[in-house]
Amino acid sequence: MAFAERYPAESALAADLLTIDTPEQVSLRFPVAGVGSRFLALFADCVIQAVAYLLLFLVLVLIASAAPKTSAAQVSHNAEKWTIAFLIVVHFLMYWGYFALFESFWNGQTPGKRLFKLRVIQDSGRQITFFESLARNLIRIVDLLPGMYLVGVISMISNRQHKRLGDLAAGTLVVHERRTEEPLWGGTGSRTLTAALFTPPVETPNFAAPGLAATDTDFPADAVARLSPDDLMVMERFFARILDMDLETRANLADRLARQMTAKMGVTLAPDAKPERTLEGLVRQMRSFGR
Repeated sequence: MAFAERYPAESALAADLLTIDTPEQVSLRFPVAGVGSRFLALFADCVIQAVAYLLLFLVLVLIASAAPKTSAAQVSHNAEKWTIAFLIVVHFLMYWGYFALFESFWNGQTPGKRLFKLRVIQDSGRQITFFESLARNLIRIVDLLPGMYLVGVISMISNRQHKRLGDLAAGTLVVHERRTEEPLWGGTGSRTLTAALFTPPVETPNFAAPGLAATDTDFPADAVARLSPDDLMVMERFFARILDMDLETRANLADRLARQMTAKMGVTLAPDAKPERTLEGLVRQMRSFGR
């Protein structure tokens, strides 16, 4: 049976995950944002920009109507040049500055990205800086060519991390921020990105004597070999989330997972076996086999 059929919640979380190994030897997993979600965020930002342009236009009209009436001949050539320069600067700040400043000082998010829970980060997983934000947004004009972000879309569908040219040049990527995703155990409550995607080290358990009727943590190697990497991922994610569960939910889910894993291995648990210690032992044995 496919992993998506056995663990539909986990399959959704694992889709388009990018794993980054940091210098601190911590593995960070980020769900990469695709073309659709990024387009929706961009559309929201464009609406905000259009409203800002409209308000600015109304302000300029009010200023012009309140100014003393002068003929066109009285307007100097220098005044015309200063007006054009002012409009160019305003347009630059409203378009490129909007994205660069928001992403730099608002933790990698514009209002549109925050609305759709997206964030710009460095390739290393760290927070984006002003210079990286400026670089990725200055190249936005190339991604726009020849219209409707055609170059950017082609670039995004041509690489696994869905990067447009600005991201490739600045060393950045856009990821989903899963702060309030549906809990794996069917309960309620929220989790931070770290809690949902970072797997903490598992405590080393004490081993008992081997046998087909396992006690808590010890299983024959040939039985453990029947488990797949998908099974290991499910158990690790359980331990990553246990602090967010109430005790009853935690115990019920641990019992279900332990029975599911032991049934797949073809072994039975002793009556006094503890499900969480069983899962800890399985994770440790599978990690040891991997090394």
